[in-house]
Amino acid sequence: MFTGIIEEIGVITSIQRKPRALEITIRAKNVLDDVKRGDSISINGVCLTVSSFTNELFVVDVIPETFNSTTLSLLKMNSKVNLERAMAAKGRFGGHFVSGHVDGIGVIRSIKKETNAISKKIELNPTLMKYMMVKGSVSIDGTSLTVFHVDRTSITISLIPTTQSDSLLGQKGIGEKVNIECDMLAKYSERLQTSSTNMSKEWLQEHGF
Repeated sequence: MFTGIIEEIGVITSIQRKPRALEITIRAKNVLDDVKRGDSISINGVCLTVSSFTNELFVVDVIPETFNSTTLSLLKMNSKVNLERAMAAKGRFGGHFVSGHVDGIGVIRSIKKETNAISKKIELNPTLMKYMMVKGSVSIDGTSLTVFHVDRTSITISLIPTTQSDSLLGQKGIGEKVNIECDMLAKYSERLQTSSTNMSKEWLQEHGF
């Protein structure tokens, strides 16, 4: 589980490409402070497992499912990536619940600078729009953000100066792709509502209600 608060920006130092899979080596600092083999680290919003590490590098594997459904397949040597360790139980919870399981890929369609903020309009797959609401939460490339506008096919988010400097989203331009994770609570709420249609009077009686 993550919070969507980016800890640092890492750099890809090696990519071993396999059929619809990758082995990625990333240079980092902060996220390696207490790393162990098997730890989870969010890379551009994708939860991956550390398979090995040194004082300056760590290695993760990208399996076919993740390769096909995220933007990690677009990474190259020297690409920069957002990094966040799994949240600690004793830490402050500054963002929102982020699982690191990407729901789809969005495309930046427009950018507008507003005083000290930068707003970006991001087109989404129509299947994701039902989870978007004004003032709701969304994770974009692992960054916890608030949705400020929703239309039929896109959302608009606004980046404060801190997010512009501490994550990669501020640097991404029109036409670039981003990983989207919808609000977990919205997805669970939908699941509960759709599942409840099977709760007939007979089902309730059978289960002691």
